[in-house]
Amino acid sequence: VGDQQGALVGQGCLAPGEVKSTFGTGAFLVLNTGQQIMRSSARLLATIAYQLHGRPTYALEGSILSAGSTLQWLRDGLRVIRDGAHAGELAQSVEDTAGVYLVPAFTGLGAPHWDADARGALLGLTRGTQIAHIARAALEATAFQTGELLAAMAADGARPAVLRVDGGMA
Repeated sequence: VGDQQGALVGQGCLAPGEVKSTFGTGAFLVLNTGQQIMRSSARLLATIAYQLHGRPTYALEGSILSAGSTLQWLRDGLRVIRDGAHAGELAQSVEDTAGVYLVPAFTGLGAPHWDADARGALLGLTRGTQIAHIARAALEATAFQTGELLAAMAADGARPAVLRVDGGMA
């Protein structure tokens, strides 16, 4: 059993339409599609979720390559946060990102883009930009990518019914 398939079962997503999202270094959204293998036109992965009594159950999977590792970069690379909780505190201290956007393509982009050559970008910086805006942009980047995966699943005709979330970032 692969990590994400094991997490799907471990989080109790045993019925079609149930989806789990696990956040760690990367993030992975996996949707149980039941007895039907769903070929993705949105560039998601079709996979066997698990097999019970000789009958396979299938899933759609989308991968975000940098989630918790984005916070690790803020902590270890830039040294602007203490940990993930500190990033959350900073993010809550500002109303929005003030136009700052982070594309955390440090090792490329996962689904649905699958671009190994993509690189990260930090955009919208002004003299008024604070570390709190960058921390918020980093957290929002993972949320935006998760939303993009849900939209890709919907474009494939999959309708998530229940979302279960697990994991902690940095």
